[in-house]
Amino acid sequence: MITTSNDMASYPIPVASAPPQADDLIAGPRLPKELIGSSVFLLKRLGDAVRERAMADFMAAGCNPYEHAVLALLAEGARETQAAIADALKFDRSQLVGLLDDLEGQGLIERHRDPNDRRRHVVTLTAEGKRTLTRRRAIFTRIEDEFLAPLDVESREKLHELLLQLASHHDARYGTGEPAS
Repeated sequence: MITTSNDMASYPIPVASAPPQADDLIAGPRLPKELIGSSVFLLKRLGDAVRERAMADFMAAGCNPYEHAVLALLAEGARETQAAIADALKFDRSQLVGLLDDLEGQGLIERHRDPNDRRRHVVTLTAEGKRTLTRRRAIFTRIEDEFLAPLDVESREKLHELLLQLASHHDARYGTGEPAS
C-alpha cells in the first residue's frame, strides 16, 4: 500500500458495498451541532466517506486509486524521472518503485533509460494503459455522480470551484498560479 508524504495514512480496504440508502442515512445518533457547524469537520467526514466508497469500488474492479493517479499523471505526458512522479503525486519515492513495477507487470506503463542520462528512466503510458485509464475514469465518474447526487449541476460546479480555490491556496500544484501559504 502506498503511503503519501502528506499524511494520507494507510487505511483498511473496505468490502465493496452498494450506495447508501435513505434508511442508512438516518441511522445512529445525531452529531453535536458544534461539529455539524464546522466546515472542516464536514470536509473530513465527507472525504473519509468518498475514500471508503472509492476504495471499495476500485478494489472490486481489481485496481486501486494510487495506480489511477499514476496513470492519470502519465496520460498528460511522459515523466523524466520516477522521482518527478512521486513528487507530483506526493507519494513516497521508495514505495512508488513497487507501484511502477506492478503497473509495468500489467503492461500499463513502460520504463526506458533516458538516452541523455542513463541514471534516469522515462516512464510512459502504454496503449493498454490508456484503455485501462479510460475504464478507471468511468469508475471515478460513477463514484462522483453517486456521491454528489443530491446536488444539481450548478451546485456541483460551484462546489468544485470552491474546493479548487481552497486547494490551490494551500498547494500551488492545483493550478491557479497562486502561491501556497
